[in-house]
Amino acid sequence: MSLHRHNPAELAPPTGFSHAVTATGTRLVFLAGQTALDSEGNVVGETLPEQFTTALGNLLTALRHAGGTPADLARVTVYTTDVDDYRAHAAELGRVWRRLAGRDYPAMAVIGVVRLWDEQARVELDGFAVLEEPTHA
Repeated sequence: MSLHRHNPAELAPPTGFSHAVTATGTRLVFLAGQTALDSEGNVVGETLPEQFTTALGNLLTALRHAGGTPADLARVTVYTTDVDDYRAHAAELGRVWRRLAGRDYPAMAVIGVVRLWDEQARVELDGFAVLEEPTHA
């Protein structure tokens, strides 16, 4: 599997994302939207950074169970109920991303929404990854 990140000089330098990602591989993993739900189905965390940490952890857990790693992420979309709050915490959210997912940034977008499925949720992440077919011994 190969992901190549494209960040053309003609575009503004990306911070915490890649402008484009090309992928070659044999398996696509589509990741459902993940919020800050704990294993009991309760939203945890009061602040957006707290919820982002849990939501990203949930997304990465689903990815690991499908056989992938954070470096396999080709695309992630972040939905937030408060874009201003997201922007205000961007540096902290970037540190959370690097701690949990590293520096191989996927193509990303942040989209403001009126609300999420769970009213207490402030942020949701979904995406897709490209993996190689596992080798069989």
